[in-house]
Amino acid sequence: MTRRIAILNVVGLTREHLGKHTPHITKYAEQRSVSSLMPPLPAVTSTVQTSILTGSNPKQHGIVANGWYERETHETFFWRQSNSLVQSENLWDALPNESTVANLFWWFNMYSKADICVTPRPVYRADGRKNPDLWTNPPNLRTTLQHTLGKFPLFNFWGPTAGIASSKWIANAAIEVDVMHSPTVSLVYLPHLDYPLQRVGPNHPSIPEELLAIDEVVGKLLDYYQSKNIEVCILSEYGIEEVQDATAINRTLRNNGLLSIREECGQEFLDAGASQAFAVPDHQVAHVYVQDESKISTVAALLKNTAGIEFVYAGDERGELAHERCGDIVVISECNTWFSHDWWNDDSKAPDYQGTVDIHRKPGYDPRELILAEGWRGSAPRIAAKLLAKKLGQRTLFDVVTMDSSKVRGSHGRTPAMGSPSPIVITPSCAKKMPQSLPVAALKKLIVSWVNS
Repeated sequence: MTRRIAILNVVGLTREHLGKHTPHITKYAEQRSVSSLMPPLPAVTSTVQTSILTGSNPKQHGIVANGWYERETHETFFWRQSNSLVQSENLWDALPNESTVANLFWWFNMYSKADICVTPRPVYRADGRKNPDLWTNPPNLRTTLQHTLGKFPLFNFWGPTAGIASSKWIANAAIEVDVMHSPTVSLVYLPHLDYPLQRVGPNHPSIPEELLAIDEVVGKLLDYYQSKNIEVCILSEYGIEEVQDATAINRTLRNNGLLSIREECGQEFLDAGASQAFAVPDHQVAHVYVQDESKISTVAALLKNTAGIEFVYAGDERGELAHERCGDIVVISECNTWFSHDWWNDDSKAPDYQGTVDIHRKPGYDPRELILAEGWRGSAPRIAAKLLAKKLGQRTLFDVVTMDSSKVRGSHGRTPAMGSPSPIVITPSCAKKMPQSLPVAALKKLIVSWVNS
């Protein structure tokens, strides 16, 4: 007989958060084993989650970041969802045949062999509107969940209004899925802490209130799962560091004659395929793609002398990140900065999508999408007017988020070996005592062992 397990991914949680502001999580931790987790480089969502679920490193599973450049198409893609992109065996393939897995919002969920899948999948309308929606397996689960819980709050999942509502919805969906399907393993993604930790930084006085908010959600899940004799593992993917500003790595490459741009309608757009070198930033890590491999060492030398960059790896130095999708050079920021994708020297020349929430068009992760612009551009009356125009079917540019990189106060991507805070794992009661620290890739075998214990 297999044991049932729920894996709660409380993004951004570290040992420092245990205490009076997380009473439910802390009480649970005091009765269990708590270990530090060692995420791979880069310590970002897609890479870490895939390392957990496959028990392998990025060189093996191929998820080198949240997005990467395709040399064949000369395009950059972020936040794709097909599980076919993962090149290693997944957790659900390693479990006993009678086991079932429910994946609620862990990444690369679509078209996987997990038995139950729930993931965000907005509908993009021809008039420019974006309708919140889901993709589920089985397909009718989409209708059932949104009939019971209401529409998935997509705009509370990412963007300037991202907050606790999306984590509450996911937690409630996890309970509904368990009632309907009784999965052996439930993978539950709770992203709330990620938002304030990036917006205001880990040391901001508002963080205790945000900890209490996610702790309440976790407490509800703990009560439910324990009432059903389901073991619970609480973990996180990465810790978040305080930052002051961003390093615009593509601007450096442009100013040194390596980056190509084209001007359209007075705006400057990246021409990656024509660039000798350009960077795909992802939080505190950037993949730099170099067209002529004979110039890799020259570009690497330039980056080593660039302010805001601490580590530069090329060739074999990339270690467990040296997959074909990886940049020819991997750069890591200093602890107090992150990488923006900006290539323009004048904000008036930035592409029109830069001031919007546009996770698929921007060739890099952009945490500024979490923060409204100051003044009229991000004001409530202007936002209301634009929302009304969209509802009336009019095309309008929803350019309401900041373009100021100094407004972002927290970031991640660096590993604990580089000085970042360690994520943690709180193991279930069925687990043997854990070591003080372990790599995230060790979790897959542990989960299988817990199910079989």
